Amino acid sequence: MRHAHEDPELLALVRRYVTPERRYMKLSGSLLRMHGPEYDRFLQQLSEDAGVITANEIATLLEGGWRERRTAAWLVAVSRRTEFRERLGELLLASEVCCVGLAYCVALASFGTPRDAELLASYLDRYLRCPDLAYDQAVAMGALLYIGLNLRGDQAARFLMPGGLWQQWLEGASHMQSTTAPGTYLSLIRRLCAFVDECAEAA
Repeated sequence: MRHAHEDPELLALVRRYVTPERRYMKLSGSLLRMHGPEYDRFLQQLSEDAGVITANEIATLLEGGWRERRTAAWLVAVSRRTEFRERLGELLLASEVCCVGLAYCVALASFGTPRDAELLASYLDRYLRCPDLAYDQAVAMGALLYIGLNLRGDQAARFLMPGGLWQQWLEGASHMQSTTAPGTYLSLIRRLCAFVDECAEAA
């Protein structure tokens, strides 16, 4: 992992794309609470940056910490850079840093292909077997459900069947049961992907 405080190249990118107006903090579910001029400005600036950032700059940000990776994943989603699909899938599966899984899931859901579903399913296959780890299982499930609806498939069915991995995970992670209804996270992913689409159209 690269650290901005000791990496001039990464620091320059952080100052350009990550920290202005605390963008990295807003690139989460909290962006759905923005309204009016604040929302419009945020959307326009993200759209513009997604249009100018280079592939090499995105790759560099994805080597940084959670702030850099979160921002990069959103820029990937908005700019439709599907060439980063496999890299995002690798980073999601590795779960090296906190606070960025939602961004990976939104990007994969926004691409919405069978391969994106496979990457999300790989994550769920691993981490639903770890009830002591409450990482991004819920948002990954929401993303998988979202892709399934758009592809008119049922990629999530094997996880959600009675006695399946989802139920097993919830039984082991009882502290998560009240907040992990799959439909709740499907709704969240749908709204965040609508924001991605709006940004992409503004480019």
